[in-house]
Amino acid sequence: MKWPGPVIETTFLRRYKRFFADFDHDSQVITAHCANTGSMSTCLKPGARCLLTHHPDPKRKLAYSWQAIEMDDGWVGVNTAVPNSLVREAIERGVVEELSGYLDIKGEVKINAKSRLDLMLSRGDERIYVEVKNATLQVGPTLAAFPDSVTSRGQKHIQELIELKAQGHRAVLFFCVQRCAARRMRPADEIDPAYGKLLRQAVEQGVEVLAYRAEIDSIGVNLVARIPVELDPICAS
Repeated sequence: MKWPGPVIETTFLRRYKRFFADFDHDSQVITAHCANTGSMSTCLKPGARCLLTHHPDPKRKLAYSWQAIEMDDGWVGVNTAVPNSLVREAIERGVVEELSGYLDIKGEVKINAKSRLDLMLSRGDERIYVEVKNATLQVGPTLAAFPDSVTSRGQKHIQELIELKAQGHRAVLFFCVQRCAARRMRPADEIDPAYGKLLRQAVEQGVEVLAYRAEIDSIGVNLVARIPVELDPICAS
């Protein structure tokens, strides 16, 4: 998918108050919106090259959005608003073989009075529920992990997928790995052990886990290949 707006290349200065980040562009400081609510602990490097998109909408408080940063191992997509559209497009293009053949795709599907999941694919009476997570944490040279901070919301989503599987539906946890150098991933047990434990329980109960890595450049971002998810406790990095 193409970046949602004109792209400018900048230099990262700092992130602060969670949703704000400053960049140097032609010796001027630009403040951009940071959509990532995680720690971004392995995605912050002062002086690193970054990609911002410009959105000149008067209703927006900030005219720029932070999309990607170039770390020592390559590009990393930091905008957590991107993965849902990215995964949906990859499914529609037939990149995700495990989810091919489903022409009816809906987003933000309400599954109960209090919760929604990211995607629902259907074909006749068959339903596949998909929850998408953006994985950027680096725990080894080619090893990514999720989450980068404790996530009670993420644990809730796994519980919901387990319940949907028990009802007879296919249930999929989809890791959108926007760390281009990654060739495998695992749960970040050292950060959120409860999440890792619950993820393994979900797999034992039939929830499917997929991980696809992205390629990023100044034109856009695309999912290109499936990578393995390693579920042995605290895999060596």
